[in-house]
Formats: sequence, structure tokens, C-alpha cells
Amino acid sequence: MVVYLIGAGPGDADLITVKAVKAIQNADVILYDYLANEEILNYAPNGTKKIYVGKKAGEHYKTQDEINSLIVDEALNNENVVRLKGGDPFVFGRGGEEILELMRNNIKFEVIPGVTSAIGAPTSLGLPLTHRGIATSLTIVTGHEDPTKENEQVKWDYTADTLVILMGIGNIEKNTNEIMKYRSKDTPVCVIESGTLPEEKVIFGTLDNISKEKINTPAILIIGDVVDIYKEIYNYEG
Repeated sequence: MVVYLIGAGPGDADLITVKAVKAIQNADVILYDYLANEEILNYAPNGTKKIYVGKKAGEHYKTQDEINSLIVDEALNNENVVRLKGGDPFVFGRGGEEILELMRNNIKFEVIPGVTSAIGAPTSLGLPLTHRGIATSLTIVTGHEDPTKENEQVKWDYTADTLVILMGIGNIEKNTNEIMKYRSKDTPVCVIESGTLPEEKVIFGTLDNISKEKINTPAILIIGDVVDIYKEIYNYEG
């Protein structure tokens, strides 16, 4: 028995890796997330058991502990179990927690990386997160910490040239107010809704006004001068 922790990529089903597809084609069971494109399930053989374990803001179908137990139960009763996670399993995907649970139960596992939306969404649009002479460093941070934690770890005093915030729309006003303690209110910001999907949308603003925009989830925030570089690309009509 083996559990494959697979990154489904940033949204577009074609952005999943070939290795991931091969594992899915041999799956007996697939446990999949809210952000994993369901088109990917079409690679599975007929008769594969598919279990939705999605979690999104304000709507947790199952808790992480329940998901961990379910993965173990399915692994003990099947040869090939796929845990399909949006983006990359180790970028705010709790893949490490699931591996530790598998280890506690002596279950073999393999991790197949995926394209995280933090990289895939801006790159697919031509937005360079680093750019010579403009940005030589990048920080990817969650905009929504676990509310059960005793102490917040995100302090918003990051010094990287480019800041990418995942899962931050619900707290966008609070977070941008905190960031403005360390960066100019005029710092350019770009929001990408539903990155790499047909309904993809780009919204421009600054730290001072981006929270006033109507933004739908899922979406990521990109903060820094690379946004001004991207505006040139966005407006190019060649």
C-alpha cells in the first residue's frame, strides 16, 4: 500500500505533472480538495473511489484530523491511494501533517510536487515575481493563520522585494493595513482571481486602496514594484 500526495497545480487541469497523471491512472482511491480541478479525476480508471475532502473559508467539509484518519483508513484497505491537493502539497497544503500521520501508521508514501498558485498564476500571465534591477527576493505568506494558534507568526515586516499572499482575501483590509506599517501606501498591488482558469481576472491597485475592490476567491495578492513591470506587459497590444 502506498499513498501518493499529489499537487494538482494552480487550477488549469493541463498544468498537472506527467508523473502525477501516471499515479492517478493507477489509483484505487482518490481523496481530493476543493482547489483541485475535478477534470483531473478523469484520468482515474473506471471504478476508482473518489472522496471529496474539500476545505475553503467558512466551509470545512472535513477537519484536518478527519482527513488524516480517512487517508490512513483508505491506505490500510487499498493498494494505491491518491491524496490530490490544490497547488503544491507543501505550500500551505498541510502535506507535512499528512505525511507524519502516515509515518505514525507505518504507511509508505510518495510526494509528487505541483505548481503552486503563488508561482503558476502570475507566471502564466507573464507577471515576473523577480526582475533584474527591480526584485531579487520573494516571500510567500499565508493571509489567514490557523485561529487556534496561541501566537500569530505572520508579522508583515517582510523585507523581500515581492510579497505574495495566499488565502488572504478574507483579511485583506487588516493585512494591508499591517503591511503599510512597513511599506509605502502607494506600493503597487495586483490581485489574480481564479488564476489559470477561464474565469481568471486581474485587478490592480495599491496597498492603500486594493481592499476597496470587489474580489472573489480564490485569489492571490502580489505586492511590489514588479506589478508596475507587469502593467506594461498587461497593456501590450502586440
